[in-house]
Parts: sequence; structure tokens; C-alpha cells
Amino acid sequence: MESATSSGSQSSGSRGRAVLVAAGLAILGLGLASIISIPVALAYSALTNTAVGDLGIVAGLAISLVSLHGIAFPLVAWGYVRRRGVGWSFVPASMPSLSAVKYIVGGYLGAFGALIVISMLVALLAVEPAQNSAGTAALENPGIIPYLVVLQFLLVGPGEELLFRGIIQGSLREHFDAWPAILLTSMVFAPIHITALSGGPAAVATTIGILFVPSIVFGYLYEKTDNIVVPALTHGLYNATLFGITYLGTQIEQTPELLAL
Repeated sequence: MESATSSGSQSSGSRGRAVLVAAGLAILGLGLASIISIPVALAYSALTNTAVGDLGIVAGLAISLVSLHGIAFPLVAWGYVRRRGVGWSFVPASMPSLSAVKYIVGGYLGAFGALIVISMLVALLAVEPAQNSAGTAALENPGIIPYLVVLQFLLVGPGEELLFRGIIQGSLREHFDAWPAILLTSMVFAPIHITALSGGPAAVATTIGILFVPSIVFGYLYEKTDNIVVPALTHGLYNATLFGITYLGTQIEQTPELLAL
């Protein structure tokens, strides 16, 4: 029979490995996306008869969304469940019930309400958040916003939630209680957005910190409903609303404060 000290040491080691695996899965997703983006860019270039070096910000954004959320994240998730031999039952998914819809609405309102409070606090403290490449592209090219809204539901929400809530939070949940798993997942989720941010270290750190808020909400929704469709839809709705605000900002020729967040 193992001693309490030995058992505790093994448990601590198992948890440490789980956290490293979680971080590794996110990094693997980013690395895989950078590789996948090459053939995707070449295919886009061939279809549009445009030189790869002349694709521009809109094409670059489209290539990034497809490569990262549409291909890389799902591939990493597939590789994880295949390697462990657990199948897709590891990530429960079903049509949301009426009670689940209530969670979607409540989560959306909670996340967006928190964002409004944070935007006022950021303005009060005169903190400058980092610029987001998707937001910048949308401001400069308002015509792409309807497409970006659709992609939040088709690619971004499903892709990010599948990997981060379904796989990463699900794997951490095997070693931690609910809230530690949700917080650890958010500590992995928020920093990976650094690839889409531009600005000084303080600005980037501010934006990454802000991203913890919706991440915690999405993690909570997954924990409560055990249905990946719920945070995926909430995530898509949340992002789509921000792009909707962006579009309104372009019509009145003002940059909404929420866009910076």
C-alpha cells in the first residue's frame, strides 16, 4: 500500500503533466496552423489569380481563420481523442435543450455585461489595450463584417471551444475540480490570442487579461451543461455582437470602445 506522501507526490506529478499537456495542445494548434496556412494561402492565391505576396489583410485574415479554427484546432482535437482512444464521446455535443438555451442567453449577457464594465474601467484608468488584427481588418473593410459574423458561428466558436473547452478543459477536469480546470484553461486560452494582437507589452497584457472574462464564462457554461454546443454558440454570439458594434461604428465614423477590447 502506498504511503500518503507517495500518493500525494504522484497526484501532484499527474496534475503537473496535465497542465503541460494542456499548454502543449494549444501551442501545437498554433504551430500546425502556421504550417497549414502555407497550402491554404497557395490555394487562395491560385483561385483568385493573385500573387501570395499581394493577398492583403482581408485575404490574410480569411486564411488565418480557415487554417487555425477550421483545420488546425479540429485536427489537434481529433489527434487527442484518437491517441487516447476515447472517441468523440469525450466531448459531449447535442442539440441544446430549453434549459441549455437559458445558459446560452445568460452566459452571453453575463460576458457582454462584464465587458461593458471592463471597458468603462479601462477608459477610467486610461489604459490602452492592444489592437486586434480581425478588428482592424473589419474597421478598414466594413464590407467583410457580415462574413466575419457568419464565420464566428461556423469556425471560430466551434473551433476554439472544441479544443479549449472540449479537449483541454475536459482533460484538466480529470485531474482538477471544476473551477481550477476552468481557470487553468483560461490561462491557456487567453495568451494564445497574442498572435492576433499588436501593441506594446502593457497593451497586449491588458487585452490578454480582458480575454479571461469571456473564457471563464464559456468554461462555466461547458461545466454546467456538459454540451460543447452551448459554449460554442455563446462564443459565436459574443464575437458576432462585437463585429456588429464595429459595423455600427463604421457607419457613424467612430471607433467603439468595446472594439478595442
